[in-house]
Amino acid sequence: MNNKWVYLFKEGSKEMKSLLGGKGANLAEMTNLDLPVPGGITITTKACNEFYKNNKKLSEEIVEQIYEHIKILEIETGKRFGDIENPLLVSVRSGAAISMPGMMDTILNLGINDKSVIGLANKTQNKRFAFDSYRRFIQMFGDVVLSIPKYKFDYVLDDIKENKNYQNDTELTKEDLEELIETYKKIFVKEAGIEFPQNPNEQLLMAIEAVFNSWNNTRAITYRNLYNIDHNIGTAVNIQSMVFGNMGATSGTGVAFTRNPSTGEKYLYGEFLINAQGEDVVAGIRTPLQIYKLESIMPDIYNQFIEIAGILEKHYKDMQDMEFTIEQGKLYMLQTRTGKRTAEAAIRIAVEMVNENLIDKQEAIMRIDPKSLDQLLHPTFDLDTQRKAKPIAKGLPASPGAATGKIYFTAGDAVKAAKSGEKVILVRKETSPEDIEGMTMAEGILTSRGGMTSHAAVVARGMGKCCVAGCDDIYVDEELKIFIVNNEKISEGSYISLDGSLGLIYNGVIKTVEPGISGNFNTLMKWADDFRRLSIRTNADTPKDAQAAINFGAEGIGLCRTEHMFFDESRIFSVRKMILSDNISDRENALEEILPMQKNDFKEIYKIMGIKPVTIRLLDPPLHEFLPHTDDEIKKLADSMNINLYLLKEKANSLHEFNPMLGHRGCRLLITYSEITKMQIRAIMEAAIEVCKEENIDITPEIMVPLIGNVKELKYLKDIIVETAEKVKNEKSSNIKYLIGTMIEVPRACVTSNEIAEIADFFSYGTNDLTQMTYGFSRDDAGKFIGDYKDFKILDSDPFQSIDTVGVGSLLKTSVKLGKQTNSKIKLGICGEHGGDPESIKFFNEALLDYVSCSPYRVPVARLSAAQAIIQER
Repeated sequence: MNNKWVYLFKEGSKEMKSLLGGKGANLAEMTNLDLPVPGGITITTKACNEFYKNNKKLSEEIVEQIYEHIKILEIETGKRFGDIENPLLVSVRSGAAISMPGMMDTILNLGINDKSVIGLANKTQNKRFAFDSYRRFIQMFGDVVLSIPKYKFDYVLDDIKENKNYQNDTELTKEDLEELIETYKKIFVKEAGIEFPQNPNEQLLMAIEAVFNSWNNTRAITYRNLYNIDHNIGTAVNIQSMVFGNMGATSGTGVAFTRNPSTGEKYLYGEFLINAQGEDVVAGIRTPLQIYKLESIMPDIYNQFIEIAGILEKHYKDMQDMEFTIEQGKLYMLQTRTGKRTAEAAIRIAVEMVNENLIDKQEAIMRIDPKSLDQLLHPTFDLDTQRKAKPIAKGLPASPGAATGKIYFTAGDAVKAAKSGEKVILVRKETSPEDIEGMTMAEGILTSRGGMTSHAAVVARGMGKCCVAGCDDIYVDEELKIFIVNNEKISEGSYISLDGSLGLIYNGVIKTVEPGISGNFNTLMKWADDFRRLSIRTNADTPKDAQAAINFGAEGIGLCRTEHMFFDESRIFSVRKMILSDNISDRENALEEILPMQKNDFKEIYKIMGIKPVTIRLLDPPLHEFLPHTDDEIKKLADSMNINLYLLKEKANSLHEFNPMLGHRGCRLLITYSEITKMQIRAIMEAAIEVCKEENIDITPEIMVPLIGNVKELKYLKDIIVETAEKVKNEKSSNIKYLIGTMIEVPRACVTSNEIAEIADFFSYGTNDLTQMTYGFSRDDAGKFIGDYKDFKILDSDPFQSIDTVGVGSLLKTSVKLGKQTNSKIKLGICGEHGGDPESIKFFNEALLDYVSCSPYRVPVARLSAAQAIIQER
């Protein structure tokens, strides 16, 4: 039985996305809803995979089915492919199962040639339109199919416009267009080495192969890597009979959303152009009109479009991104898809659709990508500072947020600058898919051309990047690497600030403020909290971080790293004296200086957290990390300690290790320098007892011992901890309770967790070090090869970003099982960076941990991810 490689639109449905791609499935759905969709066919994603298996060639069986379906399309339209008098022209577009806007290629007006252009002109009684369609086709075909740089054609077009003082392409006459076509064909021969193909069947097969090839172009691969899209799903190809928006004043084309994709407000949001083809809108070649203006130009069309938009949103139960064309007063729908939106808009739309009874709370929670919440959890401009600053220009508020950085005018320069540590604003006349990497690395994007649905706007919103588009107040000279505004030249490397919510551009740097959770965001988070099982804690070492985490909904601290407190400028001197002391007495004296500082740190954190649990990890890193590195710092320390400079250097050098990550650190350090352990326990206990009395609350300190690999290590330290803690309790006349646990971050600890759980009150999995030791990867150096491993398909993802469920995950599950066997009440959490990764959180939920702990700004991400994990289980 032959495979079915090609489908008519009417044969498909929205449920067939994996086979027909998103565009094809939705065209099929709209066709079956009896909406005005031009007829067409879809070549499946399976055909794309077959194309690659067949050495990037279409098989005879696929070609045969394409021609069979084109014949059906000819009957439906009453036109013939390649006919001289009444030619059928088609568009050829990609369409993957997951939307990848602007990442792959499109060709319009395919089927036209030197002879059929005359027939098209006669048939439509519009010669200018016919030749305009032909010149567009030659350029798109040359660009997409044979990789002739688009600018080669643009230069010729710009020259004619400049010579004849035209502002817009629509001013080109039939004679101008005929001249352009002849020049375009000469460019084609010079660049491609072949004549422009006149056979429509040859054009069609070359175009289909080009679209399949575009699945693996650089920008598509970059986009898929960015959004973790499977590289093997392939793209479908949609061949659709052309309708023409460039046939004069009663024709046009546009893009619209059923709700505002930046804010989520419920109103029709979009743009259109009269006498244009679809690519003109998204390319930013002409400045489009707002969609509401269509009502005064073509009221009947506008009302029909409003009605269709309502039908589609109710049918799909989500905000829709629609493309349409008007051909001589008749409306056609060319696409609908779930619209890309900012995180702010996604949350508002989800909450309001629940209130409108379109979806339920579970669906609302599942609709939000947890990683997208990062867009809402970063600083915005301080309003007072912003009010005092004067904007130098205003463009379109294409994607909300605030961004400050140095300006760069090419994607390549932006990438280089960002990799060197600079904050970057990418400035372009208009962006194109080739700019994707630069856009990814930039803090914000500024363009002088294009509208709210231009490439820059759509991609920036999807990334959560601040973007100001279509700012015609500025003149961008990408060659000289400047932009000019109000007769002032702003050069590459200068700082500017963008307000993507208002479309404002400022010179210099503007102060920012921290974000918070309120309104619809707060509503969604509360819904998520009702579903999730996992508790969400934070990794916080300072009162500021602790307060930020509380504001974002943290339920405790899962990791307070005491060593971070040692680096403070006011205490590092005492820490260094302690480390370099030759005897216990001197070391204890130095520790006495540190004790009140450390106790005060803990008190401030306890006051903020109240009765919420706080897990404090005892000193973990090797001591050499605290030592001075410069000669001036070493001399200053030697003078203060009244010891010989040479001897001090020798002492410092003796503390350096060949492999400090596997050396004298963690519990090993706490055992050999037990006076450090005692000082820290005293600080923890005294702080907790004093806050309990001052605030009239009950606090249960959680004391965590790092890097245990052998139960005897924990036994030894637990005795010291208990002895010191009980002594403090007696001194302070307190009955405070406390817990003693450990970080499980050594593979041996995982497989002996049954022994360790007998004396531990809790386990906290340090998955950063556990991953490092399980793989034998250095966390600090793995970046040099992890990218290659992903490219070569050795790794699907960076194991330091998303947990390796097979290896590291198996060790964790083994530890959980063994730990619960001997201590059914043991508390289990995770405090590595994986605690803020949505995929990892799903695994931790399955592994039956009690909580995850992550950085303060990842707390909402974790809350939502934990809820989604439960909903997915159901």
